[in-house]
Amino acid sequence: MKHKIIILGIIIAGIFASCQDLSDDFLEAPAQSTLDESIIFSTPGLAKGAVDGIKEPFGQTNSYRGRFIPFYGFNTDTEWNLNSDKLNDSQADLCVYNAMPNNSQMNTENNAWAMMYLGIERANICIRGLRTFGNPTPGTELGQLLGEALTLRAIYYADLTKAWGDVPARFEPINSETIYLEKSSRDVIYKQIIQDLGEAATLVAWPNETAATSSVERINKAFVKGFRARLAMVASGYQQYPDGVRRSNDPELTVDKMYKLALDECRDVIESGSARLETTFETLWKKYNQENITAGGESLWEIPFSDGRGRVLFSFAVRHTAADQFTGQGRGGLAGPLPTVFYDFDESDTRRDITCVPYRFGTPSNGIAKQELGSLDTWYFGKYRYEWMNRYVTSTNDDGVNKIYMRYAEVLFIAAEAANELEGPGAAAPYLKEIRRRAFKSADHAQKVDAYVNALSSKESMFNALVLEHKYEFTGEMERKQSLIRWNLLKTKLDEAKAKMVNLKNRTGEYANVPTTLYFKYAEDNVTLDIYGLNRNENQNPGIEYSAVTWENLVDDKINSLFKTGVNPDDRQFWPIWQVFIDGSNGKLVNDYNY
Repeated sequence: MKHKIIILGIIIAGIFASCQDLSDDFLEAPAQSTLDESIIFSTPGLAKGAVDGIKEPFGQTNSYRGRFIPFYGFNTDTEWNLNSDKLNDSQADLCVYNAMPNNSQMNTENNAWAMMYLGIERANICIRGLRTFGNPTPGTELGQLLGEALTLRAIYYADLTKAWGDVPARFEPINSETIYLEKSSRDVIYKQIIQDLGEAATLVAWPNETAATSSVERINKAFVKGFRARLAMVASGYQQYPDGVRRSNDPELTVDKMYKLALDECRDVIESGSARLETTFETLWKKYNQENITAGGESLWEIPFSDGRGRVLFSFAVRHTAADQFTGQGRGGLAGPLPTVFYDFDESDTRRDITCVPYRFGTPSNGIAKQELGSLDTWYFGKYRYEWMNRYVTSTNDDGVNKIYMRYAEVLFIAAEAANELEGPGAAAPYLKEIRRRAFKSADHAQKVDAYVNALSSKESMFNALVLEHKYEFTGEMERKQSLIRWNLLKTKLDEAKAKMVNLKNRTGEYANVPTTLYFKYAEDNVTLDIYGLNRNENQNPGIEYSAVTWENLVDDKINSLFKTGVNPDDRQFWPIWQVFIDGSNGKLVNDYNY
């Protein structure tokens, strides 16, 4: 049964009082809960309740649930918010590199920034309590819990630095002298959380090694090591600093050191056999939508939401116009893949039709909705589907489906990228082959896997292939933006994406043979579309039983909305700190990056 994120009981909540009451009088006096910490953090059941409380801010209304997950990660060369072309729109501004400190979606005291620091404060209290009273050693319940607390704190900091760059570093519970802090260099934070994850990896168990790690809603060693590898790549990668886009100047965060760390960690996970790719891409995403949270598969860790919290499908699923036979919400379709992505896939790549969906579910008749073709500029992420769920969502604005935070395919990608840089393309090849082997049917492996990868004989060609493969594997998972930033390709790929969409609109260049007319009929269930004309060169009417529809409507205003005209995305790689937090910082916080 899915783990439920809930508000903790009054005893556990008392531990976290210091997160919520920051008055000077309160901070000068010892918190009442400190009288109980010796019992709470030396008792596994109570300590687990406290560590679970670190995750509760994920589900708050304006936190990950309704703000960070729906809006961070757009727009890229593969994904866009479908409302990006709206002018003077607070949601669109978050995605088109035009967010301002007073953005009305974000500029509230209970927003993601605040909730992340609430989670960090709870983690700090748990880490201090477990170290002081718990004797948290490897192989013990309290050791597992300390590893979880360290990892959860690292997750919050990783997302803070991903969205805002330099942020305040707070690794001890708040006291009267540390209420207000200036921003720290993100390099300081990277080094601390990479170190913390190294410790956590010694404390937590592999997937399914213990009861605690039988679910992907609990932290396990495969995730910790994979996550540590991801952070090593980010820390050594390109990103915007106040003085420009560059790699870190910190000698501890060089490419050589961080890539070696990443490669070592990934190889540990791969060699452990504790996680694996699902047999097919469709199986992966069906199991995800069916809320299969058993550890040991492809999902390494998921942000857990209860049935009545979380907006992953609500935001990203194939669009349902109204409540119908599949969902009681009538939602989805906030964002989707760029219209070029479908046509960039190899037609025999099984990931294509899972990733890119050209239809929505229309207005239901007698409760039954049919699939309906949209237009060329509106595709949906097929990885998220109410129709694949095992339960019927009735909440008005939440679906309760978890957010996959990391999956095993990313471990293979990081291993390939790091191995290519340190050891050459031959060392990267096995990892890329494993990814492509799952993407293509066995009859295509000789050409699409072995011959394709073996031809990548230089570091440059292998790197370029990995950048391309990343698109095919991860579109719709909002991982692309940070990767483009660390590769120093954000502006380059966004410009390229605009040019490609112009070519698709005009049916020129690489899209000259994309049909302008689609033909469709309904399958025997009278719900599912049978579509002809999506593939290149499918230009002939397949039969009188098919209806025709024009497949165009990709206009310049929509294309140009990928990022705001006149704005350089490389100058806006991060969101600004929202004004409410600037105003409440006692003069300590300021915005950089031309805000």
